[in-house]
Order: sequence, then C-alpha cells, then structure tokens
Amino acid sequence: MRLAFLTHEPFFPPSGGGSAEAVYLVREMRRRGHEVHLFCPRVADAKAIERDFGVSLTEFKLWRMGRYAALRNFKYLLYPFFLERLVERRARAVKFDLIFSQHAIAAVAAGRLRAKLQVPVAMNFLDYLTGFMETWPGYLAPKPFLAAIKKFELSLPSKYQADAVLTVSDTLADYFADAGYPRTRLLPIYYGYDAELFPLRSPKPVGRPVVVMHGSFDHHHLGPIAKTALLMVAQTKPETIFRFVGQRTPALNKLIAQLAPAIASERIECTGFVPYQEVARHLASADVGIVPYEASTGTHCAFVAKIVEYLALGLPVVSTPLNSALRYFGREPLVRFSEFHGQSFGEKILAWLNETAVRRDSLAAAANARVRAELDWQAISRRAVDFVERTAQQSK
Repeated sequence: MRLAFLTHEPFFPPSGGGSAEAVYLVREMRRRGHEVHLFCPRVADAKAIERDFGVSLTEFKLWRMGRYAALRNFKYLLYPFFLERLVERRARAVKFDLIFSQHAIAAVAAGRLRAKLQVPVAMNFLDYLTGFMETWPGYLAPKPFLAAIKKFELSLPSKYQADAVLTVSDTLADYFADAGYPRTRLLPIYYGYDAELFPLRSPKPVGRPVVVMHGSFDHHHLGPIAKTALLMVAQTKPETIFRFVGQRTPALNKLIAQLAPAIASERIECTGFVPYQEVARHLASADVGIVPYEASTGTHCAFVAKIVEYLALGLPVVSTPLNSALRYFGREPLVRFSEFHGQSFGEKILAWLNETAVRRDSLAAAANARVRAELDWQAISRRAVDFVERTAQQSK
C-alpha cells in the first residue's frame, strides 16, 4: 500500500511523550513492504531520515513545531490546515491507499482529506489531548473554550467518518464509543516501550534513596499532589534525592520553587532534555518512579508511558489512580496506586522506600517479563498495522 503518515511532531529523534511510537509504527509498515509518505514538521536531517527509514518525507517549514516551541497551543490549532495542504499537493502526484494520522491534531487534517481524496482514514489517538487541559490554569484554558474543544476532539472520528480508530487505552475507546463511533472499528493498542533500550536493571546498590520522574512535565503532571507528596517524603527522609529527567518547563520550575524552602538544591536533580535512548540510564539508579498526575478526563484516558518504562527496568512505581492505568496494571504488585491527594501519594512513596531491597527486587523480573511480552513496540506495532491493513482491505 501507499500510506500517508501524518503527525504534528517532528518524526525523529523522538521528543518524549507519544512521539516515540511513530518511529516503530513506520518501521513495521516498511517491514511489510508498504510505501510510506511521511508528513511532519521540520526535522534535523531530512535526507538521513528518508535514507534510514525508507520513507518519502514532506516537511512543514512555516514555523517551529514541537512540545517545547513558543506559542505551542496556538500553533497546534493552525497546523492541521497547513498539513492538509501539504498532503493535497503531494496527492496530485501520488495516489494514496490510506491516510494514517498520529494524534488528534493530525486527525483533523486526515478527516478533511478523507472526503477530498476519497481515501480511507485510520486515526491513532495517543491521548485525549484536550482532556488534559482541565487541570491547567484558567487563563490558559478558559472553561467555555475547553468544553467546546473537548467535545470537538471526541467527535472527530464520527464527524469525518474515519474508517478505523486506534486508541491508547480502553478508557479512551469507551469515550469514543459513547460519543457515537462504532465500537467494531475501535482498537485499543495501548502504549509501548523499546525493550532493548529499557532492559531489566541490576539490583540497586545501597545508598541514598532516589525518587525519579521523567517526561514532558506539563501542568497536569506536576500539581498539588506532587508538591505535597515530595515535601512529605523530604521531611520524613531528608536524605532523599528527587530526580527530574526531561526538559525544564514552567510547570517544573514552579514546582522546584515551591520545594526550595524545604529541600536543599543539591537534593533536586534536573537533567534537562534527554534523548529517548538515554532515558533508562537516568531511571535505573532510582528507588521509586512516580506518576503524580492530577485527576482529569485526559489523565484518566492516558496509558502512561512512565509506568511501562519503570516496570521494564524493574523499578517500583507509585501512581495516582488513573482509570486506564488501574484497568491494565491494577494487579501488578510493583505498582501501588494512591488516592488523588498528596498525603496518600507521599505515604505510598515512603512505603516503597521502607521496603527491603530483596522484596522490591523479587517483583522486578515478573514485571519486566509482562511488559516485554505485551507492550514492547514490536508487539504493539504488529497489532496496529494488522488493523490498518484490514481496514484498507475492507474499504476496497
């Protein structure tokens, strides 16, 4: 097949969050002999990407895109219409058999193109993007505006009559079904990790306790729950190191400022941006990995990459009780779920820190084996591309 692959994130190198998935999906498409035409924002070395991944690349170059770009949200709103034009121009020379969109932003362009080009569309939703904004400050996400765009996002598959929808979680699939999209065309594929980059770690040497978190550090990641819990841990175990692996953002800077009066600066480690292939090195020497997300529709729909990667390394996890995470990891002994408040979250962290190393290590191998079997990118990509191929065949 000739596939048009649409995304709002620079394709390579992955910048965090859901961006890593695109690389593995494209590799699986190419492994099966499909011709992939990739449409994405400007990348560092376009020729190298075309050569290394075997794709035809069309870049969006009008402005810088990415999760850390200035005026990000405004750019996201405009981007689909320019992306649509890029694909239309390319379609004058190439007849596509299917359009595959990655994330909600590209889904807008894909939906509009379905009618114009008369080509089947598969939409891949790695989150409920606008649902995350429920925990943002009101000046960034006014409630009337937020209600409208949340409804619009859930309507995308039905509005544009998408031929197939892939979702990051069962919870998100339920939301689309409740919004009227046929469940028979829905497939939850979850979110994966690269088993080669996140191997089971060796037992951690005895030393100062380290609490780690990695990711894109947005407003919904670091709120009152994180602040209260980390202050509680610092008061109970003053020797604890708190490590943040990822780009410093306004939300992270705000949290660090709130922690500063109680936690010495040398006990707060900030790595700055870390390429995906190097993240595991910063996580492996920790004692506990945390997911202190505030409650929102978006976070309940998320299949959190952090949990998958922590478990792959054999790292104990504390998470707030996100619906999608509870449904998948509720019986995983290496994950402990708190309530949605900081004291409960802090107590769960301290409980892991007070466990013996023997007890923690005894759970690590089984957790690693489960995610390796079910959530390695190869397994997820196979399920996703199988579904896409069936969709294309049925549309004929």
